[in-house]
Amino acid sequence: MRSLLIACFALLAVPALAQQSAPEIAFDSVPDFPKLPQGMNFGEVPGVAVNSKGHMFVFTRSNSATGSAYAPAAAQLLEFDANGEFVREVGKGLYAWSFAHSVRTDKDDNIWAIDKGSDMIVKFNPAGRVMWVFGRRKESADEESKPWEHPDPPLAPIDGMFRQPTDVAWDSQGNIYISDGYVNSRVAKLSKDGDWIKSWGQRGKGPGERGQPRRGQRDAVT
Repeated sequence: MRSLLIACFALLAVPALAQQSAPEIAFDSVPDFPKLPQGMNFGEVPGVAVNSKGHMFVFTRSNSATGSAYAPAAAQLLEFDANGEFVREVGKGLYAWSFAHSVRTDKDDNIWAIDKGSDMIVKFNPAGRVMWVFGRRKESADEESKPWEHPDPPLAPIDGMFRQPTDVAWDSQGNIYISDGYVNSRVAKLSKDGDWIKSWGQRGKGPGERGQPRRGQRDAVT
């Protein structure tokens, strides 16, 4: 009985010991960071990235213009300096803006915005100029402009086209990997020059299949 009680107390003490040995995460609380211009507000913020200078890029589904995150107002890419001061809006009114999903910066401080709503991935240079665009937005005049559905079996993927992409990453050779996404459930690989190489994966639970590769799932991309 005595040994049983000792074992029970030892088990109860394990969580406490684990809590005591957990490393402390250092942080500074900075009020009112970042600083938005007067009259501008964040909506939903699905993506944040930082470049080599410490500048922060916030991809937001803003509600500043219309009171609701809809159409172009559902994607604004805002830049702040290392002190949290507002620098500029990148790509204001861009045709690719429809529903912000994630933003990344590469080793050369290029800015990559992934818009789920327009099925497009846009690469900006550090000056904010559009350099590359991957994918194509559905035209409002087309009959196919209605939202994507999720049929089972899934739609066959089309090289060079995306259906609700979610993220982007690079390997050491500069090859580009785009997770694509809510509908296709695949990963597309492009060369460092932007040429299509291949894609793999589809929806399912078997070998080579996956659910929805989304932002944060960097293993699904790389």
